[in-house]
Amino acid sequence: MSDEEIQKTEGNIEEVQEEVQEEVQEEEEEEAEDLPFAKAEVVRLMKQHLDSDKMIRERVKVEMNKFLGDVLEKVCKQLNEYPYTTIEYEMLKESIYPYKNVERINEEKERILKHLDAIKADCDALSLDVRRTLKLKDVEDTVY
Repeated sequence: MSDEEIQKTEGNIEEVQEEVQEEVQEEEEEEAEDLPFAKAEVVRLMKQHLDSDKMIRERVKVEMNKFLGDVLEKVCKQLNEYPYTTIEYEMLKESIYPYKNVERINEEKERILKHLDAIKADCDALSLDVRRTLKLKDVEDTVY
């Protein structure tokens, strides 16, 4: 390849890179317009709760913003189910309960599942006892 061809190729690469950067900026601006909250505020809050060595990708910033907007929307839908025109603090507390108590709800779910497993084991043991002790005929069971 001649020096002239290399320069043309490098020029083409630079043009493509500039076009890609412009497209990315346009997409980010379009997404920023659709976000429910100011992106800078969401990022500031995320950084406040993340380790200082963590870096946040742009998509994570956008998706966190959308997620928070979805949670707000779901809480408001639940608040709309009340027949009153004024939203009281007790209504809000009831509406946000699942979000504030996720860990406790998951622990309760695990406790219930363990209890159901224990009940199932008891049922299996009782079933074996019934089969062994309450036979209709006085005949030995054959194992197949």
